[in-house]
Amino acid sequence: MTAFVVTGTDTDIGKTVFAAALTGALKAHYWKPVQSGLADGLDADTVARLSGAPILPEAYRLTEPLSPHRAAELDGVTIDRARLALPPQRPLVVEGAGGVLVPVTRGLSYADVFAWWGLPVVVVARTGLGTINHTLLTIEALRARHVPVHGVSFVGHANEDNEATIAAIGQVRRLGRLPMLPVLDRESLAAAFAASFDIADFA
Repeated sequence: MTAFVVTGTDTDIGKTVFAAALTGALKAHYWKPVQSGLADGLDADTVARLSGAPILPEAYRLTEPLSPHRAAELDGVTIDRARLALPPQRPLVVEGAGGVLVPVTRGLSYADVFAWWGLPVVVVARTGLGTINHTLLTIEALRARHVPVHGVSFVGHANEDNEATIAAIGQVRRLGRLPMLPVLDRESLAAAFAASFDIADFA
């Protein structure tokens, strides 16, 4: 049964919006195991609004919008790896936080967790300046831990050279690109995903 991890090259690059689009297209369940930062709303709520998908509860909700390891310390919470075990529901889209080397604890990065899960990872990357370096470093960090990289999904305005260069140098599948949408809602996101991605690539 289908299950993917969605990660990003950085924070605030459109990872949650892409995760919502993929979740909706696959008619999947969505799970974000650790949510850091509660004041600005939950990523799970955004995905529910943009996909209509069933949402699985987080293993941890942490108050401050910081890396999970620090947010947990400030909340007096100890993150237990056992609670990060994958839920059984399928299809499933799992979203990480920030980039792959963001620490979940002081001894465990998201890349380490992804290696434990063994699921294919979709890397979400911006299209603009800096994306080649950030994306190729992300791919290297994942492959160093033998994490299967399913491909790269871009978010932003078209930049053919950046997108093609990453695919060629990284020897990675270029899955598609979500454009910037003037109106972001469930219908517009589903239409943009259908126009820009081949659902068979996620079969």
